[in-house]
Amino acid sequence: MQGEISITEIPDLVGLEVGISDWMDIPQSRIDMFADATDDHQFIHVDPVRAAETPFGGTIAHGFLTVSMLSAMHANTIPKLREDNFGINYGFNKIRFMAPVPAGSRIRGRFVLKEARLRGPGRLMMTFDVTVEIEGGRKPALTASWLTIIQFDPEIWPKKEE
Repeated sequence: MQGEISITEIPDLVGLEVGISDWMDIPQSRIDMFADATDDHQFIHVDPVRAAETPFGGTIAHGFLTVSMLSAMHANTIPKLREDNFGINYGFNKIRFMAPVPAGSRIRGRFVLKEARLRGPGRLMMTFDVTVEIEGGRKPALTASWLTIIQFDPEIWPKKEE
């Protein structure tokens, strides 16, 4: 969707696919760095020889690596906001890992805005239905219901907390 909108226009996007991210590379080096950052060195992620003997046929990305890529996917997908703001993760209502992400593959995110509502002065909570696709894959890598909050100057949209 990209482009530029006002924060007050976000509720008009509920029910729409607000964007599809660019494809993102998931090389073995990214998986290895994630393993180092999280101390999760299970062989299916970091040992190509042993992982080749599994049903996966090679190393796969950590599920949480895929989740962690949502912020970058989201940033290059959603419209830019005119007003000064910042966003924070609020959490997930549901995450499902549907298919493994093989090392060397590419993934992208699809974002549908499911809900947008004020959560107090200067705070807009949004719920996105997210699907992470694997290039050439039959099933998505991940589906999730992701909650984010945009913090902004309450004078922009001075409504009472719901």
